[in-house]
Amino acid sequence: MKKRLELGLPLIQSQSSADFPVNLRADYEKGMVEAARETGNLALEGGDIVRAWPYFRAIGDPAPVADAIEHAEAGESADRLIDIAFREGVPPAKGLQLILGQHGMCQAITAFGMYPIEKDRAACIKLLVRSLHAEVMERMSRVIASQEGACPPAKTIAELAAGRDWLFGEYDYYVDTSHLFSLLPYSLEVSDEGTLRLLHDLCEYGKKLSSMFQSRGQPPFEQPFVDYDEYILALLGDDVERRLEHFHQKVLQSSPEEVGTVAAQLFVNLAVRLKRFEEAVQVSIDHLTDEDPSELTCPSTLQLCSLANDYARLKDLARSRGDLLSYVAAT
Repeated sequence: MKKRLELGLPLIQSQSSADFPVNLRADYEKGMVEAARETGNLALEGGDIVRAWPYFRAIGDPAPVADAIEHAEAGESADRLIDIAFREGVPPAKGLQLILGQHGMCQAITAFGMYPIEKDRAACIKLLVRSLHAEVMERMSRVIASQEGACPPAKTIAELAAGRDWLFGEYDYYVDTSHLFSLLPYSLEVSDEGTLRLLHDLCEYGKKLSSMFQSRGQPPFEQPFVDYDEYILALLGDDVERRLEHFHQKVLQSSPEEVGTVAAQLFVNLAVRLKRFEEAVQVSIDHLTDEDPSELTCPSTLQLCSLANDYARLKDLARSRGDLLSYVAAT
């Protein structure tokens, strides 16, 4: 209202735009932004993040609210803070942390799977993996202490399990295995070495569980704890040749009529991540030439040739397909 008075506009805004000269609109909008920011800041100073958010959202400036949420403690307004942080992305990783603290691992994994989180996605996956790994460590340590009087210091599940086969009886487990099965597919997105090592440790834990807790997965991860671990170890640089051969055999053994070309596409993506472009090109030529490139979850054969700097092969492929543009690009 103060800005309208200053600009000589009617103090009561009407539905008509006739009382709003075009030359004043920029000044008026600037005044509205300043008023919204001031109001939002007053709410933040009073500790009311929820009330501040609509003002900062309206002016497209989420940073003050994101900073406030990062330093917020869960309280009565935790669920509303979760809505702002996780579902509205200000910031998602903190929102997921609040979900873990307020509602536990099950809801955190479910929420992350339901919402297409892109911002802070790597941080969210890292948080889930670290939290689940910590749960397994804490529960195994408690059982060891109850049996042995104390639990030796250890940084990995493998260290805790060493020499203690009794930890893994027919009915023994330390976290809901559905949580573990839900997290393992995210290993395909992980590049952080520390997170990959935690995932490897969780796979080693999973392999020790009795057959009661060994569910069959989807190709090419029919044995989830084994197959995801092979993928993870390849990314960690552990015996890469053997890990690649593991997935190459899956390509050769899979039936495109029954399961499609998912194994070949996975192999290509893994080989690209390892910068093994020649192997990726060959598998693509052998198994993916009939696939529509737009429906692939991996680079196309032509794109792989470009990544490999193999322009002679790119020219040959483009010529065989009548692809004039790719032929000219290769030339």
